[in-house]
Amino acid sequence: MKLIILAGGGGTRLFPLSRTCLPKQFLKLGNSDSLLTQTVKRFLPLLKPADIIVVTNKEYTHHVKTELATCGAGGAHILLEPVARNTAPAIALATRFCQDKLGTSGEEVLFVTPADHIVHPVDIFIKNVRQAVELAEQNKVVTLGIKPDKPETGYGYIQAGKSFGSGYKVESFREKPDKDTAEQYLADGNYYWNSGMFAFTAGCIMEEFSAHMPEIYQLASAPLTEVVSNFEAMPNISIDYAVAEKSDRVVMAPLTAYWNDIGSWDAIYDVLDKDHSGNAINGDCLPIDCSNTLMLGRNRLIAGVGLEDVLVVETDDVIVVAKRGESQKVKDVVNELKARGRREVDEHTTMYRPWGSYTVLNEGPGYKMKKIVVTPGERLSLQLHYHRSEHWIVIGGTARVTIGDQDKMVHVNESVYIPPSTKHRLENPGKLPLEIIEVQNGSYLEEDDIVRFDDEYGRA
Repeated sequence: MKLIILAGGGGTRLFPLSRTCLPKQFLKLGNSDSLLTQTVKRFLPLLKPADIIVVTNKEYTHHVKTELATCGAGGAHILLEPVARNTAPAIALATRFCQDKLGTSGEEVLFVTPADHIVHPVDIFIKNVRQAVELAEQNKVVTLGIKPDKPETGYGYIQAGKSFGSGYKVESFREKPDKDTAEQYLADGNYYWNSGMFAFTAGCIMEEFSAHMPEIYQLASAPLTEVVSNFEAMPNISIDYAVAEKSDRVVMAPLTAYWNDIGSWDAIYDVLDKDHSGNAINGDCLPIDCSNTLMLGRNRLIAGVGLEDVLVVETDDVIVVAKRGESQKVKDVVNELKARGRREVDEHTTMYRPWGSYTVLNEGPGYKMKKIVVTPGERLSLQLHYHRSEHWIVIGGTARVTIGDQDKMVHVNESVYIPPSTKHRLENPGKLPLEIIEVQNGSYLEEDDIVRFDDEYGRA
């Protein structure tokens, strides 16, 4: 079996924590592990890291590499989508990768999962996966469904039909319903939440593409290099629409483990521990006479008084407050911010890079202050800026600094000055994180005022 983890999405429903630069699959929500790491760990009892393919995009490569190394799966493969094209093209690309690069036969099962769900306990989940694999080996497209325990309007549904082995034949897929329809599904008893997880053999899914989405099949039947080159021409369509809703050989395997797709702040509230008043608290928070409320803080104190059924999420630059049950509308906030051209949609005040991170501390006309953290052994590109100068003050660790033709070591409480239009580089040669305060001065201070001459991460 090969595992395909879809980790390229930039979800918006968990704004302001999830943003384009750091979507929810890389977030740590009430757990020391990110959602991606949790996903990988769930499958390690079943297969080797070399059988794992993580599909993502270039912008998230360093995040994925870090997560894989952290959870002992550094041998997994990272497959980059040339452009965002939804789940059907991503699965077609991953299938061709498995066949061309990993020697996957047409009879081998591919298990596809999103990277950003919570599932537990692992032993029950593994049992469910094995059942799905057995069904897939019978030349079926298998989807995993969850028996609903409430009339949820944020999920798609699967209508189960006659029994088939350990699962059921699928009668139909249903879109996210309104409240009345969801209540009817719950009462009928043969509807399941659609988990977004699938299992099928490599040969089966290619046959299904051929039958129902020939434009994907034709492009995906070429050698891998051609598939990558022509990937942008693939239709932007989900595997549900492209195959599952059209195929007559789809069966559903029940997922009996706990499952949550973490698709909203209401879902986050559901999975976090609660106090005696039903409050889910994370961070520096002080609830007074509050009940059934989520308070999620980062760096500031949040004090709530008399709140009931409220969601409060704080970051350095954004605070979102919503009624419980209304958090799906956070995506409307994001859409409005996009329309206004607000940077908060894409960027955090802390931005992660392959070499470490930087945090914007303050900014105004003609200046910007950052805290830069460089991981031991890493270095930034050799670069220059035309429109700004930079002052670097070391507050932790030791820096090796290149300015023009000179190299020098800079220690704690020492500083250097980099004039405009001067080649420079920052490096951490030590064993501790290098921390510096950077003060920029100039007429233009955006990140695109960088000319790179040499870069270890392929950005020059």
